[in-house]
Amino acid sequence: MNVVRTGAFPALPLKTIELAPLPPALVDRSESVAAAGPPRRTKIWEFNTHLHCSIIGTCLSTGELRQIMRRLGVATPDSTDHDLHGAAVGLAGRHDKAAKLLHKALDERHRLAINQFARATSEQEVRLLWRAAVRRGDIPGAYWAALTHPAATRATIRDAFGEVHMLSHLVGAANRADIRRLCELEEANGELTAKLDRQQNAFRDAVVSRDAMIAELRQALTQQVVVEPAVSRDQAVMQDLVADLERRLAAETRRAAVLAERLAQAKAAAAEQRVAREAAERENAELRRELEFVEGALPTGDAKPPAPAHPRLDGVTLLYVGGHPHQVAHLRGVAEAAGATFLHHDGGIEHHLNLLAGLASQADLVVFPVDCVSHHAAQVAKQLCRQGQKRFIPLRSASATSLLAALRQPEVAGLADAAD
Repeated sequence: MNVVRTGAFPALPLKTIELAPLPPALVDRSESVAAAGPPRRTKIWEFNTHLHCSIIGTCLSTGELRQIMRRLGVATPDSTDHDLHGAAVGLAGRHDKAAKLLHKALDERHRLAINQFARATSEQEVRLLWRAAVRRGDIPGAYWAALTHPAATRATIRDAFGEVHMLSHLVGAANRADIRRLCELEEANGELTAKLDRQQNAFRDAVVSRDAMIAELRQALTQQVVVEPAVSRDQAVMQDLVADLERRLAAETRRAAVLAERLAQAKAAAAEQRVAREAAERENAELRRELEFVEGALPTGDAKPPAPAHPRLDGVTLLYVGGHPHQVAHLRGVAEAAGATFLHHDGGIEHHLNLLAGLASQADLVVFPVDCVSHHAAQVAKQLCRQGQKRFIPLRSASATSLLAALRQPEVAGLADAAD
């Protein structure tokens, strides 16, 4: 044991902490060793408990897990996602009804990936399928199919577990800027709303005060003229009084006109602020949608489980106009992973705009990032889509996240149904 001294603080013992590696027994099939027959897929209760957290967190969504736990009588209305995750991890290794139900739910959820991996007959083929799925971003189904494959070895399982673990760090770091921008927009939205409320209250109070003062002056003038007999007044005093009241009334009338003009200006400013606030709210909603999609893809053990893979767009041709040249390959992979055919036009940098009409005629859907495309190219793309009655979607940015969020929209999924 070492001792560390820091300034005026007393000496503290420094214990040596040994980090235990992942146990070597990643899969235990001791109960089925005597069973004869061909190799079979691994059951969830046969995995080491260190793997259950990543399997439950990566391969089941929050809603799916809550439904399973409700069927087992474990979920309560006040159970958090973390509570259900921890309970499911504990049930996965018991080899009972609960574990069998979890295994069945995972098989049904990822049947397509399991069928794809079933064609592999060796560890090398399993690794090739796993790496292809990682490049496409199709992690949940491939992770479950690879770990349970009969040909998966200890090294294969360990490598897949390591890639899933590191992917959560990479995705989280890449989205810090979007999270910070979202917080800034929410704060600005709150400030605009509070300022608008204060201005509306101030002008409403000013108008009420003006109307009350005018009413008091008119009442005072009426009483002065009606109550006192005309024969008992001094004509000069009456004229002075009337003149004074008229001057005050004129002054209040002018003040009322000024307040009315200021109120009109305030309403115009409020309308502009309302438009700005609605734009900020729309951008907030778009950022939240993209953030929920990215967070849903995070394969962490104690965080929210990933959302289902993006919908299939088989038979749909996608034209992407503009963007950064170095991102085109990645965007193509995102679109083709969903089953779509990817076409690209750089918006007039190197590709002539005359080529845009031919590409648009082949496409079922046209998208362009509003922050990375020329105004002229965007206008030409919109006009071509209107003429050909094609669907076009402006993207918030040129990032792959914005494209993924657009592909998840219901109307885009409808294009795939129409293509079928």
